[in-house]
Amino acid sequence: MIRLRLLLAGVIATTPVLFIPQASAATPATFYASPAGTGSTCTQAAPCSLAGAQGAVRAKLAADPGADVQVLLADGTYRLSSTWKFTAADSGSAGHPVVWRAAPGAVPVISGATRVTGWTQEGTSGVWSAPVPAGSQTRQVYVDGKKAPVAGASLSDLGWNGTWTGSSSGYGINGDANAKAWFGARTAAEVAKVEFDYPGGNGPWTESRCPVASYAAGTATLTMAQPCWTNVTNRAAFSQGSGGLPSMSVNTKPARIDNARALLSPGEWFLDANRLYYQPESWQQMQNLAVELPRLESLLQGSGTLANPLHDVTFAGLQFSYATWNDPSRGFSDVQSNLRITEGRNQGMCTFSNPAGSCPWGALTQPLANVAFTATTNLTLAGNRFVNLGGAGLSVMYGARNTLIQGNEFTDISSTALLLGCTYDPTPTNAAEAQGIKDHCTPDPAAVSGDSIGLNEILTNTTVSDNVIHHIGTDYSSACGITLLFSRGTRITNNVLYDLPYTAITAGVIQGHVDQASTPQNSTNINESNTISNNLFHDYMSVRSDGGAIYVEGHQAGYVTKSDGTIDPVATLAKGLQVKGNVAFNGRNTNFTYYDDAGAEWINWEGNAAFSAGGSAQGGCSPTGHFWIRNNHFSAGTQSYPCAQPVDSNASGNVSIPATPGPSHIPASILAAVGLTSAYVSQPNAGAPQVRYISPTSGTQVLVGGHGFTATTPVYVKNVLVTGVQFVSGGFLVVPIPAGTTASDIRVGDGGGPVTPGRIDNTDSRIAYSGFTLQSGRTFGDLNGDIHYATTNGSTATLTFTGTGITVYGEQNTDQGNLGITIDGGTQQTVNTVPADGVRHANVAVFSRTGLSAGTHTIVVTKLSGSYAVLDGFAVLNTGPSTTRLDDTDSRIAYSGFTLQSGRTFGDLNGDIHYATTNGSTATLTFTGTGITVYGEQNTDQGNLGITIDGGTQQTVNTVPADGVRHANVAVYTRTGLSAGTHTIVVTKLSGTYAVLDGFAVTSS
Repeated sequence: MIRLRLLLAGVIATTPVLFIPQASAATPATFYASPAGTGSTCTQAAPCSLAGAQGAVRAKLAADPGADVQVLLADGTYRLSSTWKFTAADSGSAGHPVVWRAAPGAVPVISGATRVTGWTQEGTSGVWSAPVPAGSQTRQVYVDGKKAPVAGASLSDLGWNGTWTGSSSGYGINGDANAKAWFGARTAAEVAKVEFDYPGGNGPWTESRCPVASYAAGTATLTMAQPCWTNVTNRAAFSQGSGGLPSMSVNTKPARIDNARALLSPGEWFLDANRLYYQPESWQQMQNLAVELPRLESLLQGSGTLANPLHDVTFAGLQFSYATWNDPSRGFSDVQSNLRITEGRNQGMCTFSNPAGSCPWGALTQPLANVAFTATTNLTLAGNRFVNLGGAGLSVMYGARNTLIQGNEFTDISSTALLLGCTYDPTPTNAAEAQGIKDHCTPDPAAVSGDSIGLNEILTNTTVSDNVIHHIGTDYSSACGITLLFSRGTRITNNVLYDLPYTAITAGVIQGHVDQASTPQNSTNINESNTISNNLFHDYMSVRSDGGAIYVEGHQAGYVTKSDGTIDPVATLAKGLQVKGNVAFNGRNTNFTYYDDAGAEWINWEGNAAFSAGGSAQGGCSPTGHFWIRNNHFSAGTQSYPCAQPVDSNASGNVSIPATPGPSHIPASILAAVGLTSAYVSQPNAGAPQVRYISPTSGTQVLVGGHGFTATTPVYVKNVLVTGVQFVSGGFLVVPIPAGTTASDIRVGDGGGPVTPGRIDNTDSRIAYSGFTLQSGRTFGDLNGDIHYATTNGSTATLTFTGTGITVYGEQNTDQGNLGITIDGGTQQTVNTVPADGVRHANVAVFSRTGLSAGTHTIVVTKLSGSYAVLDGFAVLNTGPSTTRLDDTDSRIAYSGFTLQSGRTFGDLNGDIHYATTNGSTATLTFTGTGITVYGEQNTDQGNLGITIDGGTQQTVNTVPADGVRHANVAVYTRTGLSAGTHTIVVTKLSGTYAVLDGFAVTSS
């Protein structure tokens, strides 16, 4: 075995950043669309529907090929009755793409949902129901823009003892009297809707689900749905495996029982026949809720053929929301990264199983993407939002070339954010696999029946840059942020990925599971010249385990041979996977941050950084080899190969850094180049600033890590605005601090004020504990890295405080349950700390109470249920500055062009607002204090407000909601840190149909 140690530089050329082309002066045409549009005129005064605008574009291009054409989408929700489809007929021309973009100031929402109305209460219960279209199917329901969980409970919540006996067909539950009674009380139709959830069932990186088929009361037998049960519990064995696809024991009990009306609890829904049921939370009023029921599985589909692709099309500034994905209702036999078995227990095992399975190796079923493109050329998706989706967010595959995915946000997505490539096309030049590619990698195999499959089918020259991906995998927790299957010339660069349940980016997942150093060529693919660079990862692997920031399997290079027939290592590595300049921190359940696993080969790990991110910074199980690990800055070790050694692994120039690095430990050149580039760091899709890391405060400055930072983001220490902050990148700041500063003294951004007033850490001596234990050194983002936890119900934490309000800080996680809160011996309130999205949230406010009388109070926090209760301290409110709310009717507010509207039922303060329809209308308040908050409304018929204080520079505030849902009585602008004294604020209507003011809140020292 030859160990190669090579110093390589510039092994892959840098692709220039692409921008949306602007219309030239040739023969431009602009068409207009709106949610209520009709006809075919498509002017600004008489806009069309989406279909009408599409027809107008086609007619224009037919009459004037090569014209510059754009369609401007007005504000509002476009409720699709069917998939919005694009074909080659919708194409522009080289240098003249057809551009579908949001009109200035607009947020067009492309929706596949029905707004549910007509709610009636079910008797005297807390459950409400409403009619829905006949035959409705969905796995998601959204309430006020947030995904609500389906009705469900754990076995312990139901009082079931779990004395079940598993078999090849299901369970015998004769030993569980409560479970027998529950299933015995259900009809056959009700039983057939029930779904069992198995987190970690097929390996700690998985979360499989299977429906129940039937229950036989006479034998107390549950029969599970097939083929799901077999695919989960009896997977075929295969030879020469370098990574396992384990079966779950038939005796494994589910963690949760979902989808039964009898399990409804506050905040949950259930769909039965033609009615939707929902039990509101205690603070929700049913008549005020916006409930969206997704109907469509595909919102936007662009598909050409290899010979006649859809080409030169741009989508910009649109929002894609409210689509579902129903196939998991048949079962979700999870293998890895949301790839699953649907076609039999030996699916994708090719000739390595007995009997043989489908080929190629690892040809598993991948998630449905709610927005999908195949056979495209010169496609651009820029500045869009993919939010509240039930499948994957976006997929691009089957011969797509020159695709730019830039500046988008992906969030609140049930599966993965972005899928690149297809599991069936690792070797498209193999004629035997052509039909499988057509069947599984395209939306309509008949439409591409004439395609000749070869190298033209490879996903080529895709650029994924400056995107923000967070809170994905909300239903299927093995989802990755980005899944890269098979491609050439892919660049995944300068993206930000955080709050992920599993791996951030995976490349070649599953396909290498029969390759390793001893059998390196069992499965091959077309991968070459791909790059993953300058991405920022934090707070990933928060639910599943055995993954990393970047996880790689299988072949990653096109081999280059010398004249003597041997492999040229320099030229081959130049075509290998380049992983450069990435930074990862807060990897929760990570064993390898940069993970080269089963069959991985030809990878250049260079110039990356990682801290508090896993047991090892680099390594994996049974890789093939040919790795170069150079000039990285890691807080953990490298070259960890616990299963089998690779052919060769070459490390040089790596620097060991602390697990809690300060400003000097990681080169500024690495931190400055990571995450969003300068053109995108201040864009709305970058999000508000959030701090996820603060280095030790023992020196004169700290390194602050997170996301959403800009060069003008304010930083406060002990409520004092800091000067001299160094903006390093959108993910890192260097902050000077005075002696005696603690991490809890530092706050970044003005959202909610600079410092949480009166914050008391869980270690404060004023808190009296019974049954709680201190845990220090955590890396989940706790205040000062510690929490108190309890495992015994009845354990308490008690605090006596002086103030007018109190907030309890703790943690939300799947292993937790309910807390009981009492104040001054009053009625105990129950707080649920199990997160709806299945993701750990540390250092979060789990309970807040305001409006207490000024004086001394006592709060008791009691563990009621769950495996753990976590306390991260309290915040005592109104011990510092006081806040006075002024309604919009206050006589101190001077209006010009605003009109009073009373008797509204949207939740306004005192049921009234002032509104304006004319741009330039103003509301003026002179106040005495150190801070001011403007309260108004967010709705799709609104636009921008201009805010000036004391005649200073006008700031623009966008009041169009990102989720397309009305939000009344909300803070639309906050300014703190004003000098003590008298100030004047002027609120001006700048755009939109309406501007709404619901008053102010004045903060005084």
